[in-house]
Amino acid sequence: MLYAIFSEDVDNSLPLRMKARSLHLERLQQLKDEGRLVLAGPCPAIDSNDPGEAGFTGSLVVAEFASLTEARAWADADPYIEAGVYRQVIVKPFKKVLP
Repeated sequence: MLYAIFSEDVDNSLPLRMKARSLHLERLQQLKDEGRLVLAGPCPAIDSNDPGEAGFTGSLVVAEFASLTEARAWADADPYIEAGVYRQVIVKPFKKVLP
């Protein structure tokens, strides 16, 4: 089943993100290589694809997991959590309708 992982950043998270970014992206690449990743990306803090120093306010990942428990465990192991990037992470089942 698909699950949506909504992550909300702490204030001024950009320096924290940069420190853990490569490890964070490795995990996402693994999901992609396994054919389980639907989409992933950050939410810019301003209305721009390149927010620069404004940074990001959070992230969204939609991926396939065997269960909600597995999806939560994967989300809890994100390097951004250990780095202090995320204030809150919410994991919910997701039903893709379109496209």
